[in-house]
Amino acid sequence: MNANDNNNRYYNDYNYQNSNRQPNPYNGVYGGGFQGNYNNGQPQPPLPQPGQGAGNERGGGSFLVGLLVGIASTALVVGCVAAFTKIYKTVDSKNVKADSVVSEDTEEKLAAIEDVIEEYYYQDADIDVDAMTEGMYAGMVSSLGDPYSVYYTEEEWNDLMQETEGVYYGIGAYLMIDPNTGLGKISGVIENTPAQEAGLRADDLLYLVDGVSTVGMELSEIVSMVKGEEGTTVHLTIYREGESDYLEVDVERRKIESPTVNYEMLEDDIGYIQITEFDEVTTDQFIEALAVIKGSGAKGLILDLRGNPGGSLSVVVDIAREILPKGLIVYTEDKYGQRDEYTCDGQRELELPLVVLVNGNSASASEILAGAIQDYKKGVLVGTTTFGKGIVQRVLPLTDGTALKLTISSYYTPKGNNIHGVGIEPDVVCEFDGDAYYEDGVDNQLDRAVEEVKKKAGR
Repeated sequence: MNANDNNNRYYNDYNYQNSNRQPNPYNGVYGGGFQGNYNNGQPQPPLPQPGQGAGNERGGGSFLVGLLVGIASTALVVGCVAAFTKIYKTVDSKNVKADSVVSEDTEEKLAAIEDVIEEYYYQDADIDVDAMTEGMYAGMVSSLGDPYSVYYTEEEWNDLMQETEGVYYGIGAYLMIDPNTGLGKISGVIENTPAQEAGLRADDLLYLVDGVSTVGMELSEIVSMVKGEEGTTVHLTIYREGESDYLEVDVERRKIESPTVNYEMLEDDIGYIQITEFDEVTTDQFIEALAVIKGSGAKGLILDLRGNPGGSLSVVVDIAREILPKGLIVYTEDKYGQRDEYTCDGQRELELPLVVLVNGNSASASEILAGAIQDYKKGVLVGTTTFGKGIVQRVLPLTDGTALKLTISSYYTPKGNNIHGVGIEPDVVCEFDGDAYYEDGVDNQLDRAVEEVKKKAGR
């Protein structure tokens, strides 16, 4: 990822996936947009916590006692507040015009808040001024209400730059935020890594990480808890659809090297290329894979974008230029109406029959490529509706070593479609059969893709 480029990386960028043909079976969830189902704005955990009942059965006597205790406790709190109230000078916010967050007024209020904390907070030893300051910056970006705009501390930014190079220390799984629960979710697992060895699967929800709930956390926070020093372990409490209770899993952290492109020749001279992420190394890896596939006499190609969360806009455009005819690949528009177009000269247009595999975890840059292929009728899309992320982020480093990732524009397919919150409907709908895959190793979506390649090749 180039920090100076427009970037539509969907951050699950900390834990990479590279599962050879391992799809994500959590299909069709994201068609309605990324906000998901919330109650009163608060994400709900997938199951009641241990020890909790359904919440509808109450004994009359115990309920009354609880009510009286609650009233007494409230009175105690109110009494304490009244006893210790001290007026700190702040500005009347009703009379302040919010032209800028940084002003004399906000500085005075911050000073007042700091004074109150210093005088009354009961655990002085736990006060970390640096953490409070970083939290203030992060809160400013978080207040935008955009899940893709993030403030990175210096450490987080350095970690991110390291991981875009394809090497990191962790468990070997892609992470993203599940929009229906607000929990961390595994969107894919890399082969021959601790995550696979521990039996983790795509679409497992991370309810707890080392006993801490992930509900409502930023993705970067979850990732920082999952990652750690090589040789240490992380304890995950997993919710898996179909299981009657949580799964408790200990996973070792190791150095993970994650190529972003995998390829092989299937039967009947059909080439297969899987792209797991659009990173700095992906273009060269894809060009090499495509050259080998063509050199092996392939009569058709399957491009697998299932579970691919996106990545660099410039990278996906470069890869599109190896496939598409002459014309527009994608265009973006910012808040000023400025339009940037990315085009293809058509000199390297792919001549092989092409089928593209997609699912509900195919997002962002994956959708740029799949959408352009579909608009040009260059290939057949097989699978389920994609995630629906039609906006672009840019990472903007600051001089103190920190950085901001901000949503700066929307993107549109060659035919002018913005798929944000909607996703891309495949040409051939094929739901993933998880039982067949995990029990018998049968990938029914890949099998259907093979059938479609043969049709296009006239066989």
